[in-house]
Amino acid sequence: MSIIKYILFLFALSNSATFAQQLHFSQYFNVPLLINPANTGFNPDYDYRLGGTYRNQWSNVMTNPYKTMSLWGDAQLFTERIESGWAGIGGTLYKDQAGSGNLTSTQGYLSVAYHQMLGNSSLLSLGFSGGIVSNQIDVSKLVFDNWDYNSQSFSNNNLNHINSNSSHVDLQVGINYALFVSNTSYYNIGISTMHINKPKENFLVTPNSDNQTVPVRTNLFLNANFKIEDLWILNPNFYISNSADRNEILFGMNANRNLSGDGIKQLIFGLYYRSNDALIPMLGYQLNDTKVTISYDVTTSALGVFNNGRGGYELTITKNSSYKKDHPIKCPSMKF
Repeated sequence: MSIIKYILFLFALSNSATFAQQLHFSQYFNVPLLINPANTGFNPDYDYRLGGTYRNQWSNVMTNPYKTMSLWGDAQLFTERIESGWAGIGGTLYKDQAGSGNLTSTQGYLSVAYHQMLGNSSLLSLGFSGGIVSNQIDVSKLVFDNWDYNSQSFSNNNLNHINSNSSHVDLQVGINYALFVSNTSYYNIGISTMHINKPKENFLVTPNSDNQTVPVRTNLFLNANFKIEDLWILNPNFYISNSADRNEILFGMNANRNLSGDGIKQLIFGLYYRSNDALIPMLGYQLNDTKVTISYDVTTSALGVFNNGRGGYELTITKNSSYKKDHPIKCPSMKF
C-alpha cells in the first residue's frame, strides 16, 4: 500500500470507526443489557435467558483486527410475590481486542431492573448497572517518534511514562416503556446513559490533563413486534447512540418465519443499515428456544475502497428457558 493510500486509509478508518473505543455490535438487539440496563429481566415469556456474541471486524485490512466478544445472562425475580410486576437481575462479560499493541478491554457488569405493569396494556421498566473496566496494552510493541541519532533508529524511552494497564468503575442507568396494543402487536422505546460517573481512562504514569475522561454515551432505541397470521413476526428496529460529538445510527428489520406451525422451528431474515458505514444482512435459525444468527457488515463508507466492502461478521447464540412449569406471564405474549 503506497504512502498516499495509507494516509487515505487512516482517514477513512477514523471516520468509520466511530465507536472503536467503545463496545460495538451490529446485532445490538441481541446484546440487550449493554444497550440498556432496564432490559434486565425484560423477557416476559421466560424465567431466564443466556446469550453470547463474537464479532470480527476489518480482518482483511488490519494485522490485528477488532475482535469483540460478549457473554450475558439475566433472570426474572419475584414474579409470584409481586402481583403486577417483577424484578430482574443479570450479569455481562465483554472483551474487545485490537491493534498491534494488543489493546484489550475486559469489562464485567452486574445489572438490576424493576418492571411494573401499568394497567393491562403497558409496562414501565427502570434499570441500573455497575461494573469494572480493565484495559491492557503490550507496551513492548509500541514505537514512538523519539529518534536516537547514535543508533540511527527510533527508541522507546517514552515507555517509562506508560502503564501497561488501566482500570475504572463504570455506571449506567436506563428506562424502558412498552405498549401492548394487542396479542399481535407491541411497541417499545428505551433510553439509557452510560459512563454517568465520568470515569478517567489513562495509561500515562502521570496524567497531565483531564481530557482522558470517558465521555457520557446515550443510547436510544425503538422497536416493535407484529405477528401476522401465526406465520410471521416482523420486528422493525431503530437505534441511535451518541458519544461526545459522534453518532451511530442503525435501523432495519428482522422477520421470523414459522416453519413448523407451532413455532418450534423458525427461519430468521434481517437487513440493517448503519448510517455512513455499512449495509448489514442477517440470517438465523431458531429451534425450540435456542436461536443462532449471523450477520455481515458490507462496508459502504470510504473504507470500502480498501477492504472491498468486507467489513466483518458477527455471530450470536441466545437461549431462553424457564425453571418453573407454570411461569406467570403478566403481559401479552408475542410467541408463535
